[in-house]
Parts: sequence; structure tokens; C-alpha cells
Amino acid sequence: MSYPGYPPTGYPPFPGYPPAGQESSFPAPGQYPYPSGFPPVGGGAYPPVPSGGYPGAGGYPASGGYPAPGGYPGAPQPGGAPSYPGVPPGQGYGAPPSSASFSGYPQPPSQTYGGGPAQVPLPGGFPGGQIPSQYPGGQAPYPSQPAAMTQGTQGTIRPAANFDAMRDAEILRKAMKGFGTDEQAIVDIVASRSNDQRQKIKAAFKTMYGKDLIKDLKSELSGNMEELILSLFMPPTYYDAWSLRNAMQGAGTQERVLIEILCTRTNQEIRDIVRCYQSEFGRDLEKDIRSDTSGHFERLLVSMCQGNRDENQSVNHQMAQEDAQRLYQAGEGRLGTDESCFNMILATRSFPQLKATMEAYSRMSNRDLLSSVGREFSGYVESGLKTILQCALNRPAFFAERLYYSMKGAGTDDSTLVRIVVSRSEIDLVQIKQMFTQMYQKTLGTMIASDTSGDYRKLLLAIVGQ
Repeated sequence: MSYPGYPPTGYPPFPGYPPAGQESSFPAPGQYPYPSGFPPVGGGAYPPVPSGGYPGAGGYPASGGYPAPGGYPGAPQPGGAPSYPGVPPGQGYGAPPSSASFSGYPQPPSQTYGGGPAQVPLPGGFPGGQIPSQYPGGQAPYPSQPAAMTQGTQGTIRPAANFDAMRDAEILRKAMKGFGTDEQAIVDIVASRSNDQRQKIKAAFKTMYGKDLIKDLKSELSGNMEELILSLFMPPTYYDAWSLRNAMQGAGTQERVLIEILCTRTNQEIRDIVRCYQSEFGRDLEKDIRSDTSGHFERLLVSMCQGNRDENQSVNHQMAQEDAQRLYQAGEGRLGTDESCFNMILATRSFPQLKATMEAYSRMSNRDLLSSVGREFSGYVESGLKTILQCALNRPAFFAERLYYSMKGAGTDDSTLVRIVVSRSEIDLVQIKQMFTQMYQKTLGTMIASDTSGDYRKLLLAIVGQ
């Protein structure tokens, strides 16, 4: 992923892209025709990843691991133990619905993540979320999450109080009846109901009018607005499964979508996605991945779809030390790369354990594991491995960055924008917004407002909570 603050030395038209010749072979934006049927889901237009580097003054210097704990600006201290306090990922995105029955996607069991707000920490590190103005290049580097703020994460959408599915169904019916459509009425309802409540509205609509709400909405809406509304009405597990199916259908594969979903979800979420993919599309997710990808990237994704990562939250420092040593010897410490060693460690260790391994690695080698991965790998496998490490450091920052690049430069990658806003809206969108402001010195809302228009913009901003 290219990071903010990359030094501007004659890059291609979009700032922040890697120098010519270093691009990892990503397909050009818009190269793949979208399958017909459902609206397209994000793909080709992701920014390439510069090899080796994170933000700040031109990426982290090779000597010295992460920046000093006291604040991102200062120069990294070579060899110093980077004290990145912990994100407990994995835990706390909680269990998605346990039922595998999504036919025609009916009500999933209620999606309370982890019995309340999930436990991934608030980003920040700056009191009151203010951004210090002294970042080099005006950009915050890839931040880690302070331990003191691990109180959990929140979505921007909460279940509505005094919810009445039949009343909502009636309002939606009126909004679509007769000449023209009252989009504002649709926006008001959809943005202020939880996913579980939307499933109940869908069921009430069919009971009351003998019609399918989704079909009615499709006939009234088009373009990005249609994709956004339909995504909001899919149960979360179905939405992930549908996005994966869509990314592999038709000519070409949207590898970025596969990485974004498979490398960031919890074990329970992944197992539910695999089951739903089978029950809804009658296909085996692992088989589809095997036939659509190859090489080390294929192996990484197959590892991810097992949903078998260790989720024990306690860290074994001895193991972190040994893993760091093995990763160094598998990459920087030899000619060539032993890819299977990277795959084994990054696919099996818990996220807190990987975080400790990254710290041990930078103490031991005076290098940063993320930039070592950038030097040892290229293409999609590099992106996948970096995504896992970024989630270990700070999951909301990973999504904030994906959102930024979906809107940066000419044109907007609407599918990615919709997918992340919708899929994180009840999990950690509050933290993603905070990280976004911290990393890019502008709010997610202002960027969405300047990149979108009409009812589509209204609904996105209502979900983001501007």
C-alpha cells in the first residue's frame, strides 16, 4: 500500500505511487469488465504498493524499526525497542451470526459484535484526537494504537430505539409508489437502522405487500446509490461472500478484494463466509481461489480461508524472538527468499503475537518487517502479507488507508468506498474515522463529500455520521 508522505521525486501522475519500474504488477484500473447482475464490487483501481515503505519522511529508515513511542514525528531510534502498545485484533470483532442459512438472504441472527462494542482499541495517541502539526511532509506515518486506549471499537450505526419494522416498510413503500422516488425517505430509514433491523424491514415488507423489497429498490435506483442500498440490505456474512464471488466472476480477478476480506477478518467471520459461499452460490471458496490465483499468493489465500489463526490474546515473547530470527533468515539474511516461512508465521500467529514479532524483528535487525516484506516480495503476495502485518499493528488504520486511496487522484473507486463503509459501519468505523483524520489531516466526511454527489453522497455521509 503506498503511504502518505512519500517523497515527490518524479513519480507518475498520482502522488504517492511507487517510482517507475517498481510498481508491483497490479492490473490497471478499470481493466476488468464487471459481471452483470449485481452492481460491481471494487477492484482494479487500487493504488500500487511502493516497495518498502511507510510514511513519514520518505518511509521508515532502514536502520531502526518504528518511531519512538513519544509521538510519530521524531526520527526513529536505531535499534531501540519500538514500544507499540497493543491492538487486540481478532478478539472483539466478535462472532458474526452462527447460522448458515442465508437463502435469498433472510434475517441473520442479530449482529452484535462480541456482545457489545468490539474490543479493538481507539486509535489516537494524541490527546482528544488532535493531530500535531509537526508531521514531516504534513502526513502522519502508519500509526500504531496506544495501549491506554484499548477500550473497544464502535460502529457509527447503532440499532434504532422504538424500532417498528412494519412502519418502516410502509414508509419505504410510499417512497417508491407512484411517480418518482422519495430518496430522502429511503436514506433516513436505511442509514439509521442496524443491519439486523434492515433484515426485519425486508421480511415485514414481503409479509405486508407480497413483494420483494430488494427488487423494488433495484427498479427505483441505479448506479452507485443502488449498489450502496443493496449492500446495506445484505447480511454482513452474505455481503462478504458475495463480494468474494463477484471479485472472481467474469474475466480477471479483483485480487485486492480477496486480500481485503480474507486477510482482515476473524476466524469466526471467515468460517461463516466459507459456509455462506457454499450455501448461497453452491461453490467451494477454496476451489474458486485456487482456480483464480496462483503461486505464493494462492497459498497465502488458501491459508487464510481455513479460519485457523491462533486467537489467543497473550503474547509469547520467546516465540516472537524466534519467529523474528526465522523471518530474518528466510528473507534479508539470505540470497533469495524462503516464502513458505513467511506464509507459515503470518498465517498462524495471533495478531498480538505478530505485533510482538515485528517489534523483535526491528530490535534484532534494525529493519522494519513491513519494508523487509516489500523488498523480499512483490505483487499481490506482498500486498497480502503487508495487510496481515498492518492489521496486527492497527486494523482501523489499514481501512482508513484503503478509503483514502479509493478517493485519491482522478476518479473514485466507488466499490471499495461502499464495501468498506458498509462492512465496517457496525464494527469499527468510529476508529477508522479517527485514524483517517490523524493520517491525512482531513476528515473522512470531507473527502467523501468532495468525491461523491447527490443521494449517494447523502447516504454515505449519513452512515459515516457527518
